[in-house]
Amino acid sequence: MRIYSHPDCLLHDPGAAHAERPARLAAVTEALGAAFPDLDWHTAPCATRGQLLRVHDDALLALVLDTPLPHGERVALDPDTVLGPHSADAALRAAGAGVAAVDAVLGHGPRRAFCAIRPPGHHATDTAPMGFCLFNSIAVAAAHACERHGLARVAVVDFDVHHGNGTQAIFRSDPRVMYLSSHQMPLYPDTGHVHERGVGNVLNAPLACGDGSTAFRAAWGERLLPTLDAFRPQLLLVSAGFDAHRLDPLAGLTLDADDFAWLTRELVAIADRHASGRVVSMLEGGYDLQALRECSVAHVGALRETPPA
Repeated sequence: MRIYSHPDCLLHDPGAAHAERPARLAAVTEALGAAFPDLDWHTAPCATRGQLLRVHDDALLALVLDTPLPHGERVALDPDTVLGPHSADAALRAAGAGVAAVDAVLGHGPRRAFCAIRPPGHHATDTAPMGFCLFNSIAVAAAHACERHGLARVAVVDFDVHHGNGTQAIFRSDPRVMYLSSHQMPLYPDTGHVHERGVGNVLNAPLACGDGSTAFRAAWGERLLPTLDAFRPQLLLVSAGFDAHRLDPLAGLTLDADDFAWLTRELVAIADRHASGRVVSMLEGGYDLQALRECSVAHVGALRETPPA
């Protein structure tokens, strides 16, 4: 399988006290390199304006790409989301990683890819950056799969502890893209209720603070995975947030690395049945460095276990 990343993703610096810090990505890439020395690392390209405009409007692009930053200062776009001198480059590489990975798995490359990138993306809506996210990288990847490759059934699976409100909102009226999520509720961004169904292409399974492996595996095993299987995705995209881990400081679920490995194996099995094994996973949240190391290794290890023929 391939790993897509870029040094520019380490340069986005929201400030020393910010949870979404460069050390997150360094922890992931170092852990993956140590655990799997034979991984095939690729340089993430920049997303193009046309690729971004499939899911975002001109005003959002202008805000992220063209906001003046005199003397290298940072600008707070909201209480959580910061734009610094290198943030636009990082966001372009993060979105471009997803596009390149989709092209690879749908072309002549390996059928599985992981994008070790930041900033995360799944909170960014069509019009607004938010929740640490500048561009919605996984939405850009999904739209690219539909528009460039002509796919009719793309699934976005999101197990970040925070609901991917931006991804859901972007595709809520597009039956080509199914969005499935488990997440803690109540918790930022206060979306992801069970009654939010889009055009029948959205399925949310909220979890309560304190829930752990039993509730998580039941939500996926009894509700989300059967719906995903019935959708028969031609491509599976994963918003891989690891902040549902018990050590994470920003939430209250109590999962461990084995839970993420279990779900990844289940997702791979569905991809093998319907999508010729094609899976693109993209790093989202996760704010404890040790948990990030353990969970990224467990996730990528499970993606590598049973390569499709």
